[in-house]
Amino acid sequence: MSKLVVFGATGYAGGRITDEALRRGHAVVGVARKAEGLPAEVEARTGSMHDAGFVADVTKGADVIVIATPGRVNDEGQKLLDALPTLADAARAAGARLSFVGGAASLLVAEGGPRLLDTPDFPDAYKPEASSHAEVLAALRELPGDVEWFYVSPAAEFGAWNAGERTGSFRVGGDVLLSDEEGRSQIGGDDFAIAFVDEIDEARHSRARFTVAY
Repeated sequence: MSKLVVFGATGYAGGRITDEALRRGHAVVGVARKAEGLPAEVEARTGSMHDAGFVADVTKGADVIVIATPGRVNDEGQKLLDALPTLADAARAAGARLSFVGGAASLLVAEGGPRLLDTPDFPDAYKPEASSHAEVLAALRELPGDVEWFYVSPAAEFGAWNAGERTGSFRVGGDVLLSDEEGRSQIGGDDFAIAFVDEIDEARHSRARFTVAY
């Protein structure tokens, strides 16, 4: 059994990762700005990953720190990237793996590029959040070797609007966007969570990004 601290535990991805971790017998500390509604088995904590003291306290004894929060700038004008030094320090202190629910936009559309984010048809409205996630991935790759991390990019079609059904069947790739025979890149919430918790259990990716899609 591992102890997970999930930031964004009430969100779409964080909630499903929490449920999957509980299903496998892991202990979960669920962190959110409003932590009501979490499963009874979860230790609910209210706080922000931008609060260094809170992060240090809530991650004590953690095996894995999961960041499943949006990439957009918060109400205080803070970006996801701004929290990375604090989160890295917490992971180092706890001896925990630091993990992120990332975005698909930093994936390459083919070997050698470009990134999905850099293609002409990528919607302008999504660029700020997509760029924020991409910045985090780039910064993770620059962290010293004493911080163990992994970063999971979902398929391009991922979200509550395309939740799908739990199948337990999916493909795992690296830095290139995965699409099906019809050209669609998608993954359901439950199956994404299965892949994420599989990585927690099996640790197949060390200081690396991978992607999940049907």
